[in-house]
Amino acid sequence: MPPKSVADLRVAALISVGKHPSSGRARRADQDARAVEMGLGLAPGGLEVIHAGNPNETVLRDYAGMGLNKLKVIEQSADADVVPALSEYLSDDCPDIVLTGVRAESGESSGMMAYLLGEKLGLPVVTRIAEIRAITDGQAEVLQALPRGQRRAVRVALPFIASVDSAAAPARQSAYGPAMRAELEADSRGIEIKDEVRAGWEENPARKRPKRLKVVKAKTAADRFKAATAKATGDGGTVMRDETPAEKAKAIFDLLVEEGVLR
Repeated sequence: MPPKSVADLRVAALISVGKHPSSGRARRADQDARAVEMGLGLAPGGLEVIHAGNPNETVLRDYAGMGLNKLKVIEQSADADVVPALSEYLSDDCPDIVLTGVRAESGESSGMMAYLLGEKLGLPVVTRIAEIRAITDGQAEVLQALPRGQRRAVRVALPFIASVDSAAAPARQSAYGPAMRAELEADSRGIEIKDEVRAGWEENPARKRPKRLKVVKAKTAADRFKAATAKATGDGGTVMRDETPAEKAKAIFDLLVEEGVLR
Protein backbone atom coordinates (compact mmCIF):
# COMPACT_ATOMS: atom_id res chain seq x y z
CA MET A 1 0.00 0.00 0.00
CA PRO A 2 1.36 3.48 -0.88
CA PRO A 3 1.90 5.82 2.08
CA LYS A 4 -1.03 8.05 3.01
CA SER A 5 1.33 11.02 3.38
CA VAL A 6 5.01 11.90 3.15
CA ALA A 7 5.20 11.48 6.92
CA ASP A 8 4.35 7.78 6.49
CA LEU A 9 7.02 7.26 3.80
CA ARG A 10 9.39 4.33 4.35
CA VAL A 11 12.74 4.44 2.57
CA ALA A 12 15.58 1.90 2.49
CA ALA A 13 19.12 2.71 1.36
CA LEU A 14 21.42 -0.15 0.36
CA ILE A 15 25.10 0.50 1.09
CA SER A 16 28.37 -1.20 0.23
CA VAL A 17 32.04 -0.89 1.09
CA GLY A 18 33.67 1.60 -1.25
CA LYS A 19 37.22 1.83 -2.53
CA HIS A 20 39.25 5.00 -2.94
CA PRO A 21 40.20 5.34 -6.63
CA SER A 22 43.78 6.46 -5.88
CA SER A 23 44.85 4.74 -2.67
CA GLY A 24 42.57 1.69 -2.90
CA ARG A 25 41.62 2.10 0.77
CA ALA A 26 38.18 1.08 1.97
CA ARG A 27 35.77 4.00 2.39
CA ARG A 28 32.04 4.73 2.22
CA ALA A 29 31.01 4.50 -1.43
CA ASP A 30 30.24 7.95 -2.85
CA GLN A 31 26.99 7.08 -4.64
CA ASP A 32 25.75 4.94 -1.75
CA ALA A 33 26.43 7.82 0.64
CA ARG A 34 24.44 10.11 -1.66
CA ALA A 35 21.60 7.57 -1.52
CA VAL A 36 21.66 7.74 2.28
CA GLU A 37 21.68 11.55 2.10
CA MET A 38 18.66 11.48 -0.19
CA GLY A 39 16.89 9.04 2.11
CA LEU A 40 17.52 11.27 5.14
CA GLY A 41 15.94 14.16 3.29
CA LEU A 42 12.89 12.13 2.27
CA ALA A 43 12.15 10.21 5.47
CA PRO A 44 14.54 10.99 8.34
CA GLY A 45 12.39 8.99 10.75
CA GLY A 46 11.58 6.18 8.34
CA LEU A 47 14.96 5.50 6.74
CA GLU A 48 16.45 2.03 7.02
CA VAL A 49 20.06 1.57 5.92
CA ILE A 50 20.97 -2.00 4.94
CA HIS A 51 24.27 -3.69 4.17
CA ALA A 52 24.77 -7.29 3.08
CA GLY A 53 28.22 -8.51 4.09
CA ASN A 54 30.57 -8.53 7.05
CA PRO A 55 29.06 -6.88 10.17
CA ASN A 56 32.56 -6.19 11.53
CA GLU A 57 33.49 -3.92 8.62
CA THR A 58 34.61 -0.67 10.25
CA VAL A 59 33.79 1.44 7.17
CA LEU A 60 30.08 0.95 7.85
CA ARG A 61 30.36 3.38 10.74
CA ASP A 62 31.23 6.12 8.26
CA TYR A 63 27.64 5.83 7.07
CA ALA A 64 26.33 5.73 10.62
CA GLY A 65 28.17 9.00 11.30
CA MET A 66 25.77 10.76 8.93
CA GLY A 67 23.19 10.78 11.73
CA LEU A 68 21.91 7.19 11.82
CA ASN A 69 20.89 5.49 15.04
CA LYS A 70 21.03 1.98 13.59
CA LEU A 71 22.44 0.06 10.66
CA LYS A 72 21.02 -3.28 9.53
CA VAL A 73 23.67 -5.82 8.45
CA ILE A 74 22.62 -9.05 6.77
CA GLU A 75 25.57 -11.36 7.37
CA GLN A 76 27.06 -12.71 4.14
CA SER A 77 30.42 -14.25 3.34
CA ALA A 78 32.81 -12.59 0.89
CA ASP A 79 31.99 -15.09 -1.90
CA ALA A 80 28.19 -14.93 -1.51
CA ASP A 81 25.69 -13.52 -3.99
CA VAL A 82 23.94 -10.82 -1.93
CA VAL A 83 20.93 -10.41 -4.24
CA PRO A 84 18.96 -13.41 -2.84
CA ALA A 85 19.54 -12.25 0.76
CA LEU A 86 18.52 -8.66 0.04
CA SER A 87 15.46 -9.65 -2.00
CA GLU A 88 14.34 -12.06 0.73
CA TYR A 89 14.70 -9.38 3.41
CA LEU A 90 12.98 -6.63 1.41
CA SER A 91 10.11 -8.86 0.24
CA ASP A 92 8.96 -9.49 3.83
CA ASP A 93 8.00 -5.83 4.34
CA CYS A 94 8.99 -3.86 1.27
CA PRO A 95 9.68 -0.12 1.75
CA ASP A 96 8.07 2.49 -0.48
CA ILE A 97 11.42 3.49 -2.01
CA VAL A 98 14.65 1.49 -2.22
CA LEU A 99 17.74 3.59 -2.98
CA THR A 100 21.14 2.32 -4.04
CA GLY A 101 24.20 3.57 -5.89
CA VAL A 102 24.48 3.13 -9.65
CA ARG A 103 27.41 0.74 -9.17
CA ALA A 104 29.69 -0.45 -6.38
CA GLU A 105 33.29 0.74 -6.07
CA SER A 106 34.64 -2.73 -5.30
CA GLY A 107 33.83 -6.32 -6.18
CA GLU A 108 32.07 -6.93 -9.49
CA SER A 109 30.91 -3.32 -9.84
CA SER A 110 28.55 -4.41 -12.62
CA GLY A 111 25.78 -1.91 -11.91
CA MET A 112 23.21 -4.74 -12.04
CA MET A 113 22.08 -4.65 -8.40
CA ALA A 114 19.04 -2.40 -8.92
CA TYR A 115 17.87 -4.38 -11.96
CA LEU A 116 18.27 -7.78 -10.30
CA LEU A 117 16.39 -6.64 -7.20
CA GLY A 118 13.67 -5.11 -9.35
CA GLU A 119 13.26 -8.42 -11.17
CA LYS A 120 13.15 -10.42 -7.92
CA LEU A 121 10.71 -8.09 -6.17
CA GLY A 122 8.60 -7.20 -9.21
CA LEU A 123 9.22 -3.46 -8.77
CA PRO A 124 9.88 -0.73 -11.36
CA VAL A 125 13.46 0.56 -11.53
CA VAL A 126 14.43 4.18 -12.16
CA THR A 127 18.12 4.63 -12.94
CA ARG A 128 20.57 7.45 -12.27
CA ILE A 129 18.30 9.80 -10.35
CA ALA A 130 19.54 13.17 -9.13
CA GLU A 131 16.56 14.19 -7.04
CA ILE A 132 13.10 13.12 -5.88
CA ARG A 133 11.14 16.35 -6.18
CA ALA A 134 7.73 15.39 -4.82
CA ILE A 135 5.55 12.48 -3.72
CA THR A 136 1.80 12.81 -4.23
CA ASP A 137 -1.07 10.35 -4.61
CA GLY A 138 1.18 7.32 -4.40
CA GLN A 139 3.51 8.58 -7.15
CA ALA A 140 6.95 10.16 -7.07
CA GLU A 141 8.24 12.88 -9.38
CA VAL A 142 11.87 12.03 -10.06
CA LEU A 143 14.65 13.86 -11.89
CA GLN A 144 16.97 11.62 -13.89
CA ALA A 145 20.53 12.75 -14.57
CA LEU A 146 21.38 12.79 -18.28
CA PRO A 147 24.68 13.50 -20.05
CA ARG A 148 25.96 17.11 -20.29
CA GLY A 149 24.10 18.19 -17.16
CA GLN A 150 20.64 17.64 -18.61
CA ARG A 151 17.71 16.42 -16.48
CA ARG A 152 14.55 14.47 -17.31
CA ALA A 153 11.45 14.48 -15.12
CA VAL A 154 9.61 11.16 -14.80
CA ARG A 155 6.78 9.92 -12.62
CA VAL A 156 6.82 6.46 -11.08
CA ALA A 157 4.34 4.67 -8.85
CA LEU A 158 5.36 3.59 -5.36
CA PRO A 159 6.98 1.25 -4.40
CA PHE A 160 10.01 1.43 -6.69
CA ILE A 161 13.79 0.99 -6.77
CA ALA A 162 16.09 3.85 -7.78
CA SER A 163 19.83 4.06 -8.38
CA VAL A 164 21.33 7.39 -7.26
CA ASP A 165 23.69 9.19 -9.65
CA SER A 166 26.80 11.18 -8.73
CA ALA A 167 24.83 14.29 -9.77
CA ALA A 168 22.68 13.95 -6.62
CA ALA A 169 23.35 16.12 -3.58
CA PRO A 170 26.69 15.22 -1.94
CA ALA A 171 26.63 13.33 1.34
CA ARG A 172 27.16 15.21 4.57
CA GLN A 173 30.36 14.77 6.54
CA SER A 174 30.51 11.78 8.84
CA ALA A 175 30.76 12.63 12.56
CA TYR A 176 32.88 10.37 14.77
CA GLY A 177 30.66 10.51 17.89
CA PRO A 178 27.38 9.43 16.27
CA ALA A 179 29.29 6.85 14.23
CA MET A 180 30.57 5.16 17.38
CA ARG A 181 27.22 5.35 19.18
CA ALA A 182 25.16 3.88 16.35
CA GLU A 183 23.98 0.28 16.64
CA LEU A 184 25.07 -2.23 13.99
CA GLU A 185 22.31 -4.83 14.09
CA ALA A 186 23.59 -8.09 12.60
CA ASP A 187 21.14 -10.59 11.17
CA SER A 188 22.49 -14.08 10.50
CA ARG A 189 19.16 -15.59 9.47
CA GLY A 190 19.34 -14.46 5.86
CA ILE A 191 19.73 -16.89 2.98
CA GLU A 192 23.30 -17.28 1.71
CA ILE A 193 24.05 -18.54 -1.80
CA LYS A 194 27.60 -18.76 -3.14
CA ASP A 195 28.27 -16.80 -6.31
CA GLU A 196 29.47 -19.67 -8.49
CA VAL A 197 30.00 -17.49 -11.57
CA ARG A 198 32.26 -15.04 -9.79
CA ALA A 199 34.22 -17.87 -8.19
CA GLY A 200 35.70 -18.72 -11.58
CA TRP A 201 36.83 -15.19 -12.37
CA GLU A 202 40.37 -13.90 -12.16
CA GLU A 203 40.80 -10.27 -11.09
CA ASN A 204 43.62 -8.11 -12.46
CA PRO A 205 44.37 -4.39 -12.17
CA ALA A 206 42.67 -2.40 -14.93
CA ARG A 207 44.85 -0.87 -17.61
CA LYS A 208 44.49 2.77 -18.52
CA ARG A 209 42.56 3.20 -21.75
CA PRO A 210 44.31 4.98 -24.63
CA LYS A 211 43.31 8.60 -25.08
CA ARG A 212 41.39 9.42 -28.23
CA LEU A 213 42.50 12.14 -30.61
CA LYS A 214 40.28 15.21 -30.75
CA VAL A 215 37.42 14.84 -33.22
CA VAL A 216 35.53 17.81 -34.62
CA LYS A 217 31.80 17.44 -33.94
CA ALA A 218 29.31 19.14 -36.26
CA LYS A 219 25.52 18.97 -36.29
CA THR A 220 24.67 20.22 -39.78
CA ALA A 221 26.00 19.39 -43.25
CA ALA A 222 27.31 22.94 -43.61
CA ASP A 223 29.27 22.62 -40.35
CA ARG A 224 30.71 19.28 -41.44
CA PHE A 225 31.82 20.74 -44.80
CA LYS A 226 33.38 23.73 -43.07
CA ALA A 227 35.26 21.46 -40.64
CA ALA A 228 36.50 19.24 -43.48
CA THR A 229 37.78 22.15 -45.61
CA ALA A 230 39.04 24.42 -42.84
CA LYS A 231 42.75 25.11 -42.67
CA ALA A 232 44.50 23.39 -39.80
CA THR A 233 45.36 25.77 -36.97
CA GLY A 234 47.35 23.43 -34.73
CA ASP A 235 50.26 24.93 -32.80
CA GLY A 236 53.69 23.41 -32.95
CA GLY A 237 53.02 21.31 -36.07
CA THR A 238 55.69 20.31 -38.57
CA VAL A 239 55.28 20.16 -42.32
CA MET A 240 57.35 17.29 -43.73
CA ARG A 241 57.95 17.31 -47.49
CA ASP A 242 61.46 16.21 -48.32
CA GLU A 243 61.98 13.70 -45.50
CA THR A 244 62.26 9.99 -46.17
CA PRO A 245 59.25 7.68 -45.61
CA ALA A 246 60.98 6.23 -42.54
CA GLU A 247 61.39 9.69 -41.02
CA LYS A 248 57.74 10.55 -41.71
CA ALA A 249 56.58 7.27 -40.19
CA LYS A 250 58.69 7.91 -37.09
CA ALA A 251 57.14 11.38 -36.74
CA ILE A 252 53.64 9.90 -36.88
CA PHE A 253 54.59 7.22 -34.35
CA ASP A 254 56.04 9.82 -31.95
CA LEU A 255 52.83 11.87 -32.23
CA LEU A 256 50.67 8.88 -31.36
CA VAL A 257 52.84 8.12 -28.34
CA GLU A 258 52.70 11.76 -27.23
CA GLU A 259 48.90 11.81 -27.52
CA GLY A 260 48.63 8.60 -25.49
CA VAL A 261 47.09 6.52 -28.30
CA LEU A 262 50.06 4.15 -28.22
CA ARG A 263 51.86 3.08 -25.08
